[in-house]
Amino acid sequence: MTEPQSAPKDLLLQAALAHVPFDGWSAETFAAAISDSGVEKTVAQSVCPRGAVDLAILYHEQGDAQMLAKLAEADLEGMKFRERVAAAVQFRLEAIDDKELVRRGTTLFALPMYAADGAKAIWGTADAIWNALGDTSDDVNWYSKRATLSGVYSATILYWLGDDSDGHADTWAFLDRRIENVMQIEKLKAQVKDSPLLSKLVAGPTWLMSHVKAPQRAPQSGLPGRWDRS
Repeated sequence: MTEPQSAPKDLLLQAALAHVPFDGWSAETFAAAISDSGVEKTVAQSVCPRGAVDLAILYHEQGDAQMLAKLAEADLEGMKFRERVAAAVQFRLEAIDDKELVRRGTTLFALPMYAADGAKAIWGTADAIWNALGDTSDDVNWYSKRATLSGVYSATILYWLGDDSDGHADTWAFLDRRIENVMQIEKLKAQVKDSPLLSKLVAGPTWLMSHVKAPQRAPQSGLPGRWDRS
């Protein structure tokens, strides 16, 4: 029985990985990937109209998939929720074989024309983590959870890129501190909500935010959320 052939885009990515540490996610890398993979140039340009940028995004998405697979196999039952989030971020970083691939990616997505792609990729990672951990929020908390985790993940990966400690122990300690900072914010929010005086002061903004709905609850309008006039 013959094994199924890999998709052209996957073949291009695998061929590109050997060149990225030297040439970045660049036109040179994309040209080399076409040559090394044997994928026809017209096919390569069809599946990757933006060249190596599309391959960089695919590389990130494959890392997310590896993280989700490891999460599905992990025993998270005895963990606190914050520990599950930390484990997910750690799994995501451990899915990376070569730091230089990510370092080159951060350089690429720091460029103004690709900044939105980089932000979307990080948001996608945060969204994947929350969904895998069973998040059921359908209001403004859907956005705030993903925005907060995106910030934690971004800061952690930048720290990780420069970390040469044994087993990246310093990175995991850094991650724990960032999550602890987030938990302090959540505790403050709870204190404000429970305070008779402060809860009245924020009643207006709270009412406003209560009408923001998560995308999955929205009609097919192409917009990331909706305003509930009811």
